[in-house]
Amino acid sequence: MNPTRPAALVLSAALLMLVACAPATQAQTPPPPVPPAPTFTPVKPLSEQPVRTFEKAAQVVDPAKIYRAVLKTEKGDITVELNAKAAPKAVNNFVFLALNHFYDGTRFHRVIDGFMAQGGDPLSADPAQKSSWGTGGPGYSFSAEPANGLKFDAAGVLGMARAASLDSQGSQFFITVAPADFLSGQYTVFGRVIAGQDVLDQLTRNDDGRGPVVGKAADELKSVEILVSGGS
Repeated sequence: MNPTRPAALVLSAALLMLVACAPATQAQTPPPPVPPAPTFTPVKPLSEQPVRTFEKAAQVVDPAKIYRAVLKTEKGDITVELNAKAAPKAVNNFVFLALNHFYDGTRFHRVIDGFMAQGGDPLSADPAQKSSWGTGGPGYSFSAEPANGLKFDAAGVLGMARAASLDSQGSQFFITVAPADFLSGQYTVFGRVIAGQDVLDQLTRNDDGRGPVVGKAADELKSVEILVSGGS
């Protein structure tokens, strides 16, 4: 008789019981699929040449879609994501003007180091009107949307410039080059830089906060291309 065989049988039986009693391994739930990045396509312009005077901005933005703008400057491209849900009037106005080549050839007439870069004045397309740069508009004005929950809390925030009145917005805009939260709740935020912040940082600082700096040029905004994606 083999004295080790019964012990082996008992051990095998015990192992089978342990396996039978072991909790079943739960199948791990796979992570949800990552949605594909939205595809953006250029929006066809509304005019072939710059148009710089209007009675009002026509409605051109579909609120169910996502819009971006590529600001093509002489220093490079700056891409901004426009927030049509938070600032529908400002975004529609900007897109409408851009599609009419309104901004082509204008300049960043007021760039203050540590603060912001301002552009969008049609008068800045004409060097002969330099003394009036910063006073021009599209021929109409519209009301601000300052209480939309968006803030000037970082560099690269896109806002609408205006005069003292909340109803004085037109075509001029600015992009912060540093946080400027003291503007939050007073001026309309309608977008944010998503590419080209380095280009923004290269724009010529031609204003010291008290006025133009002698000998400092204003960089040209060659054109603005509008992109759209069929988002929600």
